[in-house]
Amino acid sequence: MAKTPRSFIREILKVTGNPEVISFAGGLPNPALIRVEEIAEASRSVFEDGGAAALQYSTTEGYLPLREFIADRYRQRLGLEVGPDEILITSGSQQALDLIGKVFLDPGSAVAIERPGYLGAIQAFSLYEPRFCPVTLEKDGPDIAALERVLEERDVRFFYGVPNSQNPSGITWSREKREDVASLLEGTGTVFIEDDAYGELRFSGRPLPPVKSYLPESTVLTGSFSKIAAPGLRIGWICAEPGILDRLVVAKQASDLHSSTLDQRILARYLRDTDLDAHVGEICRVYGRHCSLMASLIDELFPDGVARTNPEGGMFLWATLPPGLSSMALFERALAEHVAILPGLPFYVDGGGENTVRLSFSNADEERIAEGMHRLARALGA
Repeated sequence: MAKTPRSFIREILKVTGNPEVISFAGGLPNPALIRVEEIAEASRSVFEDGGAAALQYSTTEGYLPLREFIADRYRQRLGLEVGPDEILITSGSQQALDLIGKVFLDPGSAVAIERPGYLGAIQAFSLYEPRFCPVTLEKDGPDIAALERVLEERDVRFFYGVPNSQNPSGITWSREKREDVASLLEGTGTVFIEDDAYGELRFSGRPLPPVKSYLPESTVLTGSFSKIAAPGLRIGWICAEPGILDRLVVAKQASDLHSSTLDQRILARYLRDTDLDAHVGEICRVYGRHCSLMASLIDELFPDGVARTNPEGGMFLWATLPPGLSSMALFERALAEHVAILPGLPFYVDGGGENTVRLSFSNADEERIAEGMHRLARALGA
């Protein structure tokens, strides 16, 4: 525990409780896009049709109709042929990461991770005291030569990555990089942990095959309903071949026996009764507009020397400040202007990122995005 960092994001959320603060710091879905009434109706239906069962203990693997829905959606969306017996329901995708760390890692185990990497994964894996081996993230995915060196030099337990709209950078891996990663890992004994929390939130370009389609037996795929249904339900999942999944089931039994029976049944009823494709389409249209607005305001308002990514989906933009301009100093100046940002330092396991910033465009409406970016421009001295 002494070696595991506190979540920088959770700490910042305490600061942004002030309604006057416009926050681009946390990765929160837009509350206007959460279908409260439909979820409430699903709740009522669950209690009316079998309330006692919904309030009872359940199996560790999760509610079967929900696992069947996930497997069917993989087949329809991505052409992945997986069955419900290859799905484990978790308490959010954060628990999925914790269980993966518990199963795969010993103190000192080598873990390859993108640089910058997802803060939640860094925190989850840090509990098991691994040795992180960062792999620089390029504009179209990981530096393949750097990954190859890591694999040659270390006995890497797994490579963790977010190929679709990566958190924090917003970068989406190209098809070539996905194929290259699968080719490098094949036959090595190193597993790929494919975090696909943002895969459905694509507002430009065409969906690309998951790495699991190229490396089916050695890829552990994780997903979440937090971004497309409601984060408060805390429902995520792991998709893996039966040998790996069995160990993850044992780890989950030791952790919490099973995820909330009630939440799983409510979510399954909601998914049965709603048009999820239409809902996801609406989310993507809104986030696409938000992203475009934020990107254009960076280009228009910020000083020369500020660079940014160009996301095709997800919830985040990544900005690089001119050399010598500290993101922590900007964080303090921005708070004085009542706007919150997330400095990039916590996303680097080996130091660095002093002049990088993650900006979330999902949670605020367009009026507040415009006002917040003008405030941030003032903090930059523009």
